[in-house]
Amino acid sequence: MALMPVADALAAVLSGAEALPEEMTALDLAFKRILARDLAALRTQPPQAMSAMDGYAVRATDARQAGTPLKVIGEIAAGRPFDRVVGAGEAVRIFTGGVIPEGADAVIIQEDTVVEGDGIKITEAAIAGRHIRRAGVDFREGDVLLKAGQELSDRDLSLAASMNYPLLPVHRRPKVALLATGDELVMPGQTPGPGQIVYSNGYALRALARAEGADVLDLGIAADTLEATRSGIRRARDSGADVLITTGGASVGDHDLVKKSLDAENVAMAFWRIAMRPGKPLMHGRLGDMRVIGLPGNPVSSYVCAFLFLVPLIRKLCGQTVIHHTTESALLGHGVSANDQREDYLRARLTTREDGALIATPVNQQDSSLLGNLAAAQALLIRPPFAPAADAGRVCEILRLPA
Repeated sequence: MALMPVADALAAVLSGAEALPEEMTALDLAFKRILARDLAALRTQPPQAMSAMDGYAVRATDARQAGTPLKVIGEIAAGRPFDRVVGAGEAVRIFTGGVIPEGADAVIIQEDTVVEGDGIKITEAAIAGRHIRRAGVDFREGDVLLKAGQELSDRDLSLAASMNYPLLPVHRRPKVALLATGDELVMPGQTPGPGQIVYSNGYALRALARAEGADVLDLGIAADTLEATRSGIRRARDSGADVLITTGGASVGDHDLVKKSLDAENVAMAFWRIAMRPGKPLMHGRLGDMRVIGLPGNPVSSYVCAFLFLVPLIRKLCGQTVIHHTTESALLGHGVSANDQREDYLRARLTTREDGALIATPVNQQDSSLLGNLAAAQALLIRPPFAPAADAGRVCEILRLPA
């Protein structure tokens, strides 16, 4: 069977994927959620002209010259408007956020006045409109200020609150079920027996999925039996998972039971094995509405494949507008050999040269079991199929890994 190119495999994973349905969530729970539809302001902000400073609300025509005396006829604080009209030769003490009274069209800050009995004398001329926030200067009712598909920031939440939304329409979070397989796996903190290793893949995968906005259901570790693996697949389906991620058992050995289990559970397979390194034994299929991605067991292969395929899928299900990773150009830190038919994703460290050039240096050992090199890398250096050998200093393409 010919190996599927990476681009075709990613297209297959994303094919037919749509943003999940809308749900309403409270403002405090909407941080980093994806807005499901445009939001228009439900009110005008500020609703009336308000003072931007502590001082006195006046008529600019009465306060054109320093030394002019004005009679103070009242006081305005935020939330306590004044019910009289400001007339000729009058002023009203006003504090920041106070509503500008009828008749007044300027604010003289308190530093530019001298109190004299029941009035003030101004020390600097007033200018019409000065120190006044006009009605609607921030936004007006009906203005569309938040757009569908944007990830809500902390500042967006404050804006939405000011627009008078207690609840926000966001896309439902994708539910990702994670099923590990393998008799050789033991949990961190346990003592591995002969031939066993400590399970590590799930911790990175869960963090990666959650960072992209998914809820994760951990189905634990399935023993290397057909029934145990099939049971895990059924539990994922019955839980309502949008995506099932399996790790391990994806190769061609007698004990690699994931594909057999997926076939037995009537998962419609889209592909199995792709032209990439690390991660050739990657699988993808559908079981009803549940998408299935079978990751290799080696920790580097598992992580790289999840980064390249699971992350864009989660983004699409979340309703994000930016789905794909963005490549950057860098210069090779040392030479690399010619490539074969598989697209390579080399772990690389990034440095910046004195002239500002970005340097990507592949780690010396690229074995897919070496977690130390994965943790130390900042990027994946992409080597296309059949790329010729390249010397240090040549331009290359990279994908930055999450910080």
